[in-house]
Amino acid sequence: MDNAATPPPRPGLQRWLALDTSASVLSVAVGAAGAAEPLAWHEGEGGAQASATLLPAIMALLQRAGWRLAELDGIVFGHGPGSFTGLRTACAVVQGLAAGARPGGVPVLPLSTLLAVAEAARARHAPTVPQLTVHAALDARMDEVYVARYAWDAAQGWRELTAPHLRRPEDLPHADGALHAGNVAGVYGERLPPVWRAEAGGATLPCARALLRLAAAGVAAGQCVGAHGTQPLYVRDKVALTVDEQAALRAGRAAG
Repeated sequence: MDNAATPPPRPGLQRWLALDTSASVLSVAVGAAGAAEPLAWHEGEGGAQASATLLPAIMALLQRAGWRLAELDGIVFGHGPGSFTGLRTACAVVQGLAAGARPGGVPVLPLSTLLAVAEAARARHAPTVPQLTVHAALDARMDEVYVARYAWDAAQGWRELTAPHLRRPEDLPHADGALHAGNVAGVYGERLPPVWRAEAGGATLPCARALLRLAAAGVAAGQCVGAHGTQPLYVRDKVALTVDEQAALRAGRAAG
């Protein structure tokens, strides 16, 4: 039977696996959906290493928690935007684990990596602020940046104000009183608006701990899918610049 046509079991909130391989850090956590802190978590080198180390890290954390894969209530992961290879790795692993864990599969919750950045920044820099606007941005390479805008309300949770999209570094949005979070300051430096160059405390990346905190709201909003309904959110379909585009980009940087 095609698992994509079978509604996933109704997820509970107590036993969740969270993972992200969209950026330079591989991040995995286990715990209750919505919990402030996970039961256990792991961070390691991402990128090309993620495909080899993700599964062992997952199994080691499940063992530490004393859980079997078949006992999971759900799997939450950052489905993009981010590294094309990282997103494909995460989707393939999540699909395999969710479909193979038990008959009917384990529910999967795909969440935006930029929302995870916003949540990580809120928890790090403004955990007690009742209302907050966060501009989240991640390096998209090819002289572009993934960016989205979110509003936090302690009573209602997160609300997406601007969906993930691409911009040039110079054109990133900025507003007084908002948090500007991500990993772009170390990449684009003086090309960014001043508020982005002053990212408090350095880079903020999507992480499994933030995804785990977001999971309960995602379940309540009905965002879970079956294993084979899991797809990456690329935002941009183009993987690399052509030779002519690379030359034009170098020339533009030199002229600047």
